[in-house]
Amino acid sequence: MHRTKDTLMFCLGIIFIGCLMQIAGKAKGDALVFPSVIEILKAFFRLIGSVHTYRLIFTTIIHLFIALFISTLAGIAIGMVEGLCDVARHFFKPLMILLRSIPMIVLVVIIMVLTKYSRVPYIAATLILVPLIAEATCEGCRQIDPELIDVYKINSNVSLRILFTVYIPLMAGYLKQAYINAVGMGMKVVISTEYLVQTRDSLGKAIHTSGYFNEYEDIYAYALIMILLIILVTEVPLWVMRQRQKSAILPL
Repeated sequence: MHRTKDTLMFCLGIIFIGCLMQIAGKAKGDALVFPSVIEILKAFFRLIGSVHTYRLIFTTIIHLFIALFISTLAGIAIGMVEGLCDVARHFFKPLMILLRSIPMIVLVVIIMVLTKYSRVPYIAATLILVPLIAEATCEGCRQIDPELIDVYKINSNVSLRILFTVYIPLMAGYLKQAYINAVGMGMKVVISTEYLVQTRDSLGKAIHTSGYFNEYEDIYAYALIMILLIILVTEVPLWVMRQRQKSAILPL
């Protein structure tokens, strides 16, 4: 019952967004920039039915997964060091502040000068996501009961086995929220950088082309596709984890 109510409210939220767009279109008096919901849905289903769209999605998803993979490894490593050592936390703090606060356009321009354009989307996303994951890992590590950790460290110091069997499970709540935020942030950064560097066969390039030809209904349709991708990438893994947890607690 509770899940049905949540789903209903989610759908109503989508309808509310559509209504806001129609109100904005009427207030602006510009049907070109604010096309009707019907036109957007027509464009959405047209794009979903095109093979080329899936090529665009594949390119962007690859960029996102590379950024998430690298930023997760780096973020957890830095966050663990910060969480276990106060000196390291103060040492890395200026770098984390810099990466968190630097304007994306400045970061992208610097990366464009230093490397090939094809690498810019996932490098930029990685650098922006590392502080997000590192800070969640650090906070999760610092909130663990020290007495509980001492029990596991009686026979072993911090190792990969202790990290994956003790620390990460105890920080699961922090890491899960960081992952959800990282996917949404990463998708926006990847597509924005694809737009700026004109990455071939990507959603960012497609949005640029649609804007150039004043095909605003396609731009909104691509936005819907991005929302679905974020839901898919965030909710499906969490759903699988919940199913495994349920299976683990079921009596034999």
